[in-house]
Amino acid sequence: MPSLFKQIQAGTVWDFHGGIHPPARKTQTNQKPIATLPMPDRLYIPLRQHIGVPGQLLVQIGQRVLKGQALTSADNSMAVPVHAPTSGVVLSIAPHTSPHPSALPELTLVLAPDGLDEWRVREPLNISHCDKVQLLNRIQDSGIAGMGGAGFPTHLKSGVAQPVDYLIINAVECEPYISADDLLMQEAATTIVKGIDILCRLLSPKAVLIGIEDDKPIATAAMKAACSQREHYYVRTVPTKYPSGGEKQLIQLLTNKEVPNGRRPIDIGIVMQNVGTAFAVAQAVLDDHPLISRIVTVAGDTLSQQQNVLALLGTPVSDLLDACGFQPEHKQRIIMGGPMMGFTLPDLSVPVVKTTNCILAPTVAELPAATEEMDCIRCSACADACPASLLPQQLLWYSKARDNEKLAEYNLADCIECGACAYVCPSEIPLVQYYRVAKADIREQQREALKAEQAKARFEARNERLEREKQERLERNQQLAAARQQQQTSGAGNAVADALARIKAKQAQAAPQDEQNKAQILAERELKKQQAREYQQQKAQQQAVEEHAEQHSQTPATSNSTDSKAAAVAAAIARAQAKKAAQKPEQLIKPAQSVDEMNKPVRAAEADPRKAAIAAAIARAKAKQQAQTETETESETKTETETETETETESSAPLIAADAVNKSAVESNAASAIEDPRKAAVAAALARAKAKKQANAEPTEQTEASTTDPVVPETVVPETVVAEDPRKAAIAAAIARAKARKQADSENS
Repeated sequence: MPSLFKQIQAGTVWDFHGGIHPPARKTQTNQKPIATLPMPDRLYIPLRQHIGVPGQLLVQIGQRVLKGQALTSADNSMAVPVHAPTSGVVLSIAPHTSPHPSALPELTLVLAPDGLDEWRVREPLNISHCDKVQLLNRIQDSGIAGMGGAGFPTHLKSGVAQPVDYLIINAVECEPYISADDLLMQEAATTIVKGIDILCRLLSPKAVLIGIEDDKPIATAAMKAACSQREHYYVRTVPTKYPSGGEKQLIQLLTNKEVPNGRRPIDIGIVMQNVGTAFAVAQAVLDDHPLISRIVTVAGDTLSQQQNVLALLGTPVSDLLDACGFQPEHKQRIIMGGPMMGFTLPDLSVPVVKTTNCILAPTVAELPAATEEMDCIRCSACADACPASLLPQQLLWYSKARDNEKLAEYNLADCIECGACAYVCPSEIPLVQYYRVAKADIREQQREALKAEQAKARFEARNERLEREKQERLERNQQLAAARQQQQTSGAGNAVADALARIKAKQAQAAPQDEQNKAQILAERELKKQQAREYQQQKAQQQAVEEHAEQHSQTPATSNSTDSKAAAVAAAIARAQAKKAAQKPEQLIKPAQSVDEMNKPVRAAEADPRKAAIAAAIARAKAKQQAQTETETESETKTETETETETETESSAPLIAADAVNKSAVESNAASAIEDPRKAAVAAALARAKAKKQANAEPTEQTEASTTDPVVPETVVPETVVAEDPRKAAIAAAIARAKARKQADSENS
């Protein structure tokens, strides 16, 4: 048996399962030359016209662009740019109805042609001096995608790394009405062959197989003539049967090979390109002419002139129909694509794109609309017509049930959506529509599963990274600990010891300072305690004064006669004590007391005579109390033989007390000038009460003798003394306070 390659060389053509024979209806267009459309007023250029992702936008609104200028950039392997079909101004970049069965809006650039059709600078390539990378970059930068309907980026198909046995050029064009590739081969066969040469330069196949249906004799002859000088270029005619132009079906026809389920043609050493794609590759490489136009078949009985036209990409369908004499009728349908795999357009503003090969405007009688769907009668006609050997009836049930597992089990992915099953279905069931919806659901689930898998992989990678970093930190800490231990054992720990010694030295230096601070704190505590005790003594004295004042207020009438006598005695005693204390005044005055401090009570006395009088009364009371204490002490030591002397001393006591009262009045006046006047009044009352009590206790003779002595009025003496010399008064007050403290200390001891 001859080898496969020898069978191919001999012109053997095989067959595939199923298929149908609908009316071709190509004679209306394949006998006419390609027409050129007038420049449209607006061009609507979608930014994505292929399978993949759109490129990055390069222009902005209001910018003028030149013909062939790139509007987007190919920043991804699955992206190919789009170009300006002519020179003009960018009016807007906004969503517009897409040329897709869903009719969902896509981002579209609106270009207003300026009529100049001015080209950008072009740089053709010399293929004899170019490598594969340069060729692939030129193909991608020219925006070339599969023009047979799929729209797969051509540079990806042409840049495969696997070895290629056969390069198949698909020129079958099996669907009714469509004759765009037929006219292209008739008029540009030489350019197509040049494009095939470039593809062979990239793929290095063993042979090139050009498949053409047997209903295109003119095109077949033109291609054979163009390939006559090429070795291993074989033009093969195949029987007219739909869908012989399918990728897997044509491979089976020309090579008798079947593509495995879920695999690609490259897996069996085959690459397939459309004849229009080969033509675009030649233009891009040899002329630097990007893909900005294509041949479109405009057919249908509502058109007065059915023909193939060279349309700029972005031309609205309405302009194509108007150029062909469109005469719409009631319930008119406009179909983009062929009658088998095309879809109805929602409006006529949908533009021509890279995968648009036909626009149909049929009458209702010519192409009736689908009738109401009926129940399946299980005739198996769909299974007999399926070119992929599937079970359309089973796929329909599982599509309605959305059982994706069963759909995968029955190989829904192998469906090429040719529409042969729906064409032969007597129940008018739109089987292909159900399959398309099911495929969309499966793709969405696969995308979600892929995202979840990627997220899981990222999560696991993150956990591994964190665990690895944790282990690295643990190992690093262990190494550092071992190094420190080794340093300590080898005497390298001196630095730590020195640091500890410095810390201890600082603590030792800080210890005396801490002791001083503690001593200071203790001294402050003692001072506060002393002040508290003095405050308590003053409070007790004040309470005693208030009690005596109450007693004195009860007997005011009896105390008037004895006040002057008691005051005289107290004044005399005070003068005697003052003379005695004057001998050592420097020992009685506090060193810390300044002249200004001593003058404060004097100034206060000068400012308010009333306060001075009250202070004098308080001083008299204190002097009287002190004299009484001294008298009691002396009386205990006196003998009976000294009675006369004691009498004389007592008789002279009023004069001494008077002087003491005068001085003590000045002293107390200066000392208490800053005190509360109310307290001073209470203290004066208390002093008068005590003087009265002492006067009542003395003998009658002494009282009479003392009444004859002159006594200075209480309010006159302090004012006179203060007016004569305030400084002396302050000194006298200080002396009196010192003496009082000394007396108190002697009593306590």
